[in-house]
Amino acid sequence: MTSSRDDDGDPTASLGDDAAAAGRSADTQPVHGSADSPHGRRSTDSPPVRRLDDWNADRLRSLADEYGTPLYVLDVDRVQANYRRLAGAFPDAEIAYAAKANALVDLLRIVCANGATIECASAGEVYRAREAGIPGDRIRYTAVNPPERDLEYVVDAWKDDPTLTVTAGARDTVERLAALEYDGRLCLRVNPGVGAGHHENVRTGGDATFGIPAERLVETAHDAVERGFDLVGLHAHVGSGVLDADQREAHRRFVARVADLATEVVESVGSLEFVSVGGGFGVPYREDEPPLALDPVAETTHDAFADLDVCLSIEPGRYLVADAGVLLTEVNTVKETSATRVVGIDAGMTTLLRPALYDAYHALRSLDPDASDREPVPQTVAGPVCESSDVLCVDRPTPRFERGDVIAVGNAGAYGAEMANTYNSRPRPPTVVIDGSDSRLVRRRESLSDLTRLEAAAREGVAE
Repeated sequence: MTSSRDDDGDPTASLGDDAAAAGRSADTQPVHGSADSPHGRRSTDSPPVRRLDDWNADRLRSLADEYGTPLYVLDVDRVQANYRRLAGAFPDAEIAYAAKANALVDLLRIVCANGATIECASAGEVYRAREAGIPGDRIRYTAVNPPERDLEYVVDAWKDDPTLTVTAGARDTVERLAALEYDGRLCLRVNPGVGAGHHENVRTGGDATFGIPAERLVETAHDAVERGFDLVGLHAHVGSGVLDADQREAHRRFVARVADLATEVVESVGSLEFVSVGGGFGVPYREDEPPLALDPVAETTHDAFADLDVCLSIEPGRYLVADAGVLLTEVNTVKETSATRVVGIDAGMTTLLRPALYDAYHALRSLDPDASDREPVPQTVAGPVCESSDVLCVDRPTPRFERGDVIAVGNAGAYGAEMANTYNSRPRPPTVVIDGSDSRLVRRRESLSDLTRLEAAAREGVAE
């Protein structure tokens, strides 16, 4: 396995002095292990998980007072600490940040300045990456069943910057790209038949929706090369939220299978520049869950690819940003019933969809100064959306929440703001970034007029 890619030029030159100072390439930034450590890995002094109780309550309350609730808060320092820890475990790998976890333009600039490529699941994420000033050689487009409009946009972007890479997960997609006269850098996504993750809806490695069937991979690779594509990579993704021992074992089988498939492609059609094994690195959402044992995952991944002359690529999303973010919400209603104590808040499934979509657990904490002295009681915390699934928890024993409390919701940095929507015509919340002792608003709160802005534009005949 070769070292991570060689960077020609400085992709962070337009990111400002501070970002540029931090923006060493993946080859030169000081995250690599010592020569005498296994596989060159090194540890980092940042704790492997940040619990909700580790956040400063006074600071979060002041942000809620200044910007209102619901409010997303993202800590830049924690993102960078998570990046350093992951890079220390995978010193020879390219890190491609999965933008779907959190695609804030500010965040894309930050992870790129630390050395990351940006892995984009849609044309919109490619657009965001370009808006962030990230060059094509740091952008990889990996879509599932891409709409024609998306492909057209990405091909146009490639014409502006031919260093951009497109990943195809179906032979049809290869044919559609050829019809659009794309013959640039191509990566093939394969379905290895092995999946893992925290919920059945995210175990993509074994889901036929994702990737070219393994038995058709070599044939598709041959076809792509014959059509004149520059076949540079192979991609697969096991799923999301790999954490416990069973999931780690599934991940071990997954990387071994991907390595075998990559070997078949190399032996059949020639060399590959990189093989991406996706992300899936889990974080503990429950207070008593241990963090992911990252070094064994890195070691088994490294061992699987030790005999392949390719750059290993990993695509973390959640791991970098989940525990770097919280959602702040205010209690507006408390209702005692014979069945439970219902606590109504101003954030709902339109603000944070994961509990309704995955039955996901998020830690909850009142930021009131005397909250820790209150008696724990079973409470159901519900949002303002007219759906019975609009709950953050049901009968969870928690120190009593009272009207006016600001509640912090833990591990909200990944798939929180990204999944926010306007169902029930509810405006989406703002996001504030904490950067050391400073904080700044990076996404304003949507207004009621924003909800009808596109309809008004259509009535006035304004083009897209």
